[in-house]
Amino acid sequence: MPLSNTSRSYGGVARALHWLTALLILSAIPLGWIANRLPYDSAEALAEKAQLFSLHKSLGVAAFAVALARILWALTQPRPAPLHPERRLETALAETVHWLLYLSLLLVPLAGWVHHAATSGFAPILWPFGQDLPFVPKSETVAGIAAAAHWLFARLLILSLVLHIAGALKHHLIDRDSVLRRMTRGEAAPEGPVAPHRVAPALAALAVYALGAGIAVALVPPKTEAQPALAAVTSDWVVTEGELGFTVRQMGAEVEGSFADWTAAIRFDETPVEGKNGEVTVTIATGSLTLGSVTEQAKAPEFFDSAAQPTASFTAEIRPEGEAYVAEGALTLRGVTVPVTLPFTLELDGDTAKMAGGTTLDRRDFGMGASYADEASVGFAVEVDVALTATREE
Repeated sequence: MPLSNTSRSYGGVARALHWLTALLILSAIPLGWIANRLPYDSAEALAEKAQLFSLHKSLGVAAFAVALARILWALTQPRPAPLHPERRLETALAETVHWLLYLSLLLVPLAGWVHHAATSGFAPILWPFGQDLPFVPKSETVAGIAAAAHWLFARLLILSLVLHIAGALKHHLIDRDSVLRRMTRGEAAPEGPVAPHRVAPALAALAVYALGAGIAVALVPPKTEAQPALAAVTSDWVVTEGELGFTVRQMGAEVEGSFADWTAAIRFDETPVEGKNGEVTVTIATGSLTLGSVTEQAKAPEFFDSAAQPTASFTAEIRPEGEAYVAEGALTLRGVTVPVTLPFTLELDGDTAKMAGGTTLDRRDFGMGASYADEASVGFAVEVDVALTATREE
């Protein structure tokens, strides 16, 4: 069996790549459809949903690699001549559908891959690579555009598949020619001229996808400036910049989250009085949470319950500890108050202070994720990190 194409038949490499691509795509599509419709209201349901999405993503990455190899191979090979060159419109449409299919096989998994890389958490890719992509930042905007493109391009892929399969069946059942047998058995067609790689069908397919890309961007709602949920506080030190984030493990992978809206009322003096340097009260708007692809799940009653408990607060005394400091106090979250100690370092430069610290919490102490009784789906430990720059008020 020849490996390369001829003007009459497809070689073994082209046929193997064709059917391997078909197997991967026709497996990935139903997995994604099913996973997208599964609930995640319990640890078992979340685990099942995540496993299906992981398989869907992993098959998609594999399909991308195989499709790329298939296209590169096709561009180096002679194209078997069409069996009915006199049917010019039919031939042109068939070539356009082929190019739509080629583009779909690349752009659908690529858009999904970019979405995966631009967000964090939930259903890791099972290959030992690909969790992140070069030049793809962790960005809600990028993730939103990629998700819209993946959704739209997937429908173009399905349309291309339907047209491709319909055309093959039409040739096999109505025309009764060897188009399908050339790809299944490697059967040779009657001798004919080598078909050129024509540009017009490829340009038509590119135009369809360019339109689709524009629609995908339009489908992403404009990002509105969130109105601060918290009022400004009176503080001896005013926070000029800062980050309040945390890391949890979900399905064995680290997921990073952060709060966009929080305030800190700080009283601090370099010289301790009665063993303490001051106090701090941090108020957090839990609705400002961002946690990758599971943000809405995290805001739900099972976890932060942001609708019923819109704020959390940490009140503590600041004490020296060696060459650093510690904030000893209590964190109130979901109506539950738990003692918390947060060690931190502090760099003072005149009236400017830079602070960085962190601590580890246990979600079970606050009744979070009660239905996730073990760490198979969601870990117990929550690593909290805070960093800020503050200036002393006159």
